[in-house]
Amino acid sequence: MRATLVLTVVIGLQLFSCVPNKQLIYLQNLEGNEPILDDSLINYNHSDEYRIQVNDVIDIQIHTTDLEMNEMFNIRPLMTMQTQQMAAASGGDVFYITGHTVDINGRVDLPLLGEIQVASKTLKEIKAEISTELKKFITNDDFYVRARLGGVRFSAIGEFQKPGKYVVLQDRLTILEAVAHAGDLKIAAKRDEIILIRQYPEGTRIHRVNLNDRNLIKTPYYFIRPNDQIYAEPLRIRELGAGENVAQSLQLIITSVTAAALILNLIIN
Repeated sequence: MRATLVLTVVIGLQLFSCVPNKQLIYLQNLEGNEPILDDSLINYNHSDEYRIQVNDVIDIQIHTTDLEMNEMFNIRPLMTMQTQQMAAASGGDVFYITGHTVDINGRVDLPLLGEIQVASKTLKEIKAEISTELKKFITNDDFYVRARLGGVRFSAIGEFQKPGKYVVLQDRLTILEAVAHAGDLKIAAKRDEIILIRQYPEGTRIHRVNLNDRNLIKTPYYFIRPNDQIYAEPLRIRELGAGENVAQSLQLIITSVTAAALILNLIIN
């Protein structure tokens, strides 16, 4: 009788103290979904190019053959990759200082050109509009305009190894890359119900993302957008206080079995 009770306690703890691999593995071909085979080519809709929104930071560079004109436009020298890496490593936001923040009206203020409407436009459209405005001051086409995102900003909150706010100096970033920047998810995180808070021109929307599902690659949430917030909720196992790995689970089992044996010993005696 005593041995049976102890064995029951041990089996019960083993059932509740470990997280199944199925809940930890990313990009699985889940049952009920159309499978995506390895080496499959997934095409992206290029018409869904990102459109600039309020609070985005844009890096705009204008170069001309006229040194005086360059000075008039307050052209800044391009930052070297080493400088960018040093600034990022120190927690700084490189383009916040050197770039142009889109104001509440969706505009950026450029030297000489004045306010340019950029919200809801692609970088290609912004470059074309700036070029059109430049032709009012430059009679020939001896100029070059570059417009790009000042990095991708996102926040990782909840069950991440390194939660925080990040700036990645890329034009495009996947949600898996964002998770990697935050040190990956903890074992006790809900990978199948990641909350993605995303800004749109008309407001904010909350989406549920399943990192376990390989079909994630086909969704609009595979690529992170500037100012996205990613929240990872804890699994039920955290609420139960179970171990997150083998060592913790083993320690929990030994402690629980010892406690159960003491209780049984008191009851029997």
